[in-house]
Amino acid sequence: MNNPDRPVVVICGASAGVGRAAAHVFAAAGYSIGLVARSDEGLALTLEELQPYEVATLAISADVADAQQLNSAAQRFEAELGPVDVWINSAMVTVFAPVDQLLPEEIRHVTEVTYLGTVHGTLAALELMRPRNRGLIIQVGSALAYRAIPLQSAYCGAKFAVRGFTDSLRCELIHHASKIRLCMVQLPAMNTPQFDWARNKLGKRVQPVPPIHDPYVAARAIFNVVNAPPRELWLGAPTIKAIIGTLFFPGLLDRLLARSAWSGQMSGDTELAPQAGNLFEPVNGLHDARGRFDRNSRQRAWGLSSSHVIAVLIVATALVALLIP
Repeated sequence: MNNPDRPVVVICGASAGVGRAAAHVFAAAGYSIGLVARSDEGLALTLEELQPYEVATLAISADVADAQQLNSAAQRFEAELGPVDVWINSAMVTVFAPVDQLLPEEIRHVTEVTYLGTVHGTLAALELMRPRNRGLIIQVGSALAYRAIPLQSAYCGAKFAVRGFTDSLRCELIHHASKIRLCMVQLPAMNTPQFDWARNKLGKRVQPVPPIHDPYVAARAIFNVVNAPPRELWLGAPTIKAIIGTLFFPGLLDRLLARSAWSGQMSGDTELAPQAGNLFEPVNGLHDARGRFDRNSRQRAWGLSSSHVIAVLIVATALVALLIP
């Protein structure tokens, strides 16, 4: 199974959504693929889809919230596929509900999967990469890692935490002159199945806040950072606007999102019973890269490194200052 001529990527959260799309993109590029997810059904379907690429694949059912499970999986990937070159942390869960309807155990488990799952994956990857002093860890983030929205407080908090952890680790890697690279890719709204299997207490079907993007847009962007990873990649105009808007006008965005993002996350007027969703257990039957928003999904998006965006803002600010008498 081990092919030393092929690079190896491990993808956490590979049974659906962006993780599954990334598996296709990396397999098409000739990578050996390691897949991690909770769902045996989802992993089996992903493996079946990857067969035409004729690359080595290994799927391991593991809960990223369990550090020991994930570390054991990492050791198997290394032993059976070869040295891991790229590790992608994409696993997540969320709950759609106002804060006053959230239970402590729901907040805790969103944190355990979305934040600590990323931490566990990062630690497992570092253990593999440090002896070789090379490799790339990609954190799949979100515009919500900068700009929180109503009705997803637990998820937004977890994504903020991922960004803080990643920034701290990046400083440490620089301090040690490590050649291990670290990149966070901040995504816009994605057409993934999570909106049909997430825990939902809103009484209506939920949707991403438009505009919505195809998950393969994210997968290609993730693949494209491998050779020259920026500190962060901000994908899509909505992401760039949300992050910059938060830097300059946070109070204004609070009010705008209070009006628009509440109804903007609900789809139609049909009443819906509360859904338990996949918060604590995987949900079968919905595993796919794409969700139900194909008709409205954008197939392209700008991708800019955070450094380039900030540099442009500094230059623009300087020019404005020079023009003002």
